[in-house]
Amino acid sequence: MISPTQASHGQKALLSERINKLSKALSDGVYERESTIKLCLLAALAGESVFLLGPPGIAKSLIAKRLIQAFDNSSYFEYLMTRFSTPEEVFGPLSIQELKDNGRYVRLTKGYLPTAQVVFLDEIWKAGPAILNTLLTVVNEKTFKNGSDIERVPMRLLISASNELPDEDSGLEALYDRMLVRVFVNRIQNKQNFKSMLTVGTPQEARIPAGLAITDQEYHEWQKQLDSLTLTDEVFEKLYQLKNMLESAVEDSSLSFHDMYVSDRRWKKAVKLLKASAFFNGRDAINPLDILLLQDCLWNSPESREVVHNVVKEFALRHAFDQLEVEHQISLCHEELASVQDELESEFGMMLSLETAASGLMKKKKLINQYDIKGAKSYKIGAATDLVKLALLQSNMSVSESEKGDSRWVYVPKNDLERVIKDGQGDVYGYVNQNTNMCRLKFDVDATNNLVIKDIANRSVMVSLVTKDGLNEGLYQDWLAKTEQAMAQLKHAEHHLRKVRSTFHGALPHNFIDPTLPTAMEATLHSLQQQLEATQTECEKSAQRYKNLVQFFE
Repeated sequence: MISPTQASHGQKALLSERINKLSKALSDGVYERESTIKLCLLAALAGESVFLLGPPGIAKSLIAKRLIQAFDNSSYFEYLMTRFSTPEEVFGPLSIQELKDNGRYVRLTKGYLPTAQVVFLDEIWKAGPAILNTLLTVVNEKTFKNGSDIERVPMRLLISASNELPDEDSGLEALYDRMLVRVFVNRIQNKQNFKSMLTVGTPQEARIPAGLAITDQEYHEWQKQLDSLTLTDEVFEKLYQLKNMLESAVEDSSLSFHDMYVSDRRWKKAVKLLKASAFFNGRDAINPLDILLLQDCLWNSPESREVVHNVVKEFALRHAFDQLEVEHQISLCHEELASVQDELESEFGMMLSLETAASGLMKKKKLINQYDIKGAKSYKIGAATDLVKLALLQSNMSVSESEKGDSRWVYVPKNDLERVIKDGQGDVYGYVNQNTNMCRLKFDVDATNNLVIKDIANRSVMVSLVTKDGLNEGLYQDWLAKTEQAMAQLKHAEHHLRKVRSTFHGALPHNFIDPTLPTAMEATLHSLQQQLEATQTECEKSAQRYKNLVQFFE
């Protein structure tokens, strides 16, 4: 039996699929405008306005005409503004009969903007104050004052367009601020798309399959459900982080205050857009992926658009799903284990000292290496006696071809070790780990004058002389505690990354965001996963080595 929760999830998934199919149908045959149409559809579903910036002749009106088909039995109004445009041409002519009979100043609005559901106003900034002031009320309150009556305006989407922005201090800032979604529409860039546009062309109308167009009842019901979505604390923190990043970017740029000003009203409208994105993607809550839509909501000029897009990209790749935080958690584990390694090497490394000694018949003086090995423990393997044990302090690829895995310690004759120390290098025959077969071992001195042994990859591995004093218990316990803390940190990073990857994938596919940025985000999360796995392998190996240090110094 299907539970109510399962049924609800199923309905949301069907809604998301339907909106996705609708946006694809609206975009069919339109070249390089798919993302713009998706954004306009989302704005319509959220009841917000769109501003298209771009040169003439790039299908801005086509986008608006396609959007009218998203709604069942909807009405459309389109007008090209000029400085000679009159309110009558936009809001409807005066009713001479009403003025004559009742002395009322009433407009005949049928077929004009006040009765349209989708409105396209081209070259909007060329309109006069009488039109723009009335339009401001229509956009803000969704009402039109017709004589003494206040009429509800059914407008679901206003698409305005221009090849320029309103002049600063022109008095148009209030109207421009209410146009939440702002899209720069360019000419067709792709060669094949350009050819198709010239040869195939683009039909004015899209083919909308039956059952996809949105009815009035559905639209109003969805608006109520949208209002019930809440802004979670987690998403609010992400939103606030983006806000701070934008403000910091402005301080570091040469942009003016006007270029990057984002009003509180626009932030509030932006949250409504994010709620609509979540809802029409079949989710109950805003996902950090939805926040990327704000790259087309928070700019005021072409210069600020570039800054906003760069900041949103940085946010997407480093902060939206805690990528930088997870990376920092992985680094903390590295640093903690590296500090243990540094202390181990500092405490037990065999740093040789240089001393002057006389040699030969002429008693010439020369520098030789010295290291006190009087306290070394003595070992016996088979018939070989007077051996000393050297613990290997660093991970290695084995110092013997016959051994697999890390070499943990070697046994060498005491007098051969003295010779190697004195010369600062040399080959010695000894034993590796528990292997009773003798093999050749190559010793050298590193740049810090520490005695090292070469592994099979010819890499230097620091060694330590095992003495009668053994391993300092206090240091050992301290290193174990740090190791456990580092591994716990790595485990936390693993859980954190698993959670954010699940949150990210839970928002895919996204109906309104161009897939380019999510693809790049997927790459960063995958890279983090690989980094985590590599660190886990390395750190588990190091942790195991630290835990077994007692055996090394036995």
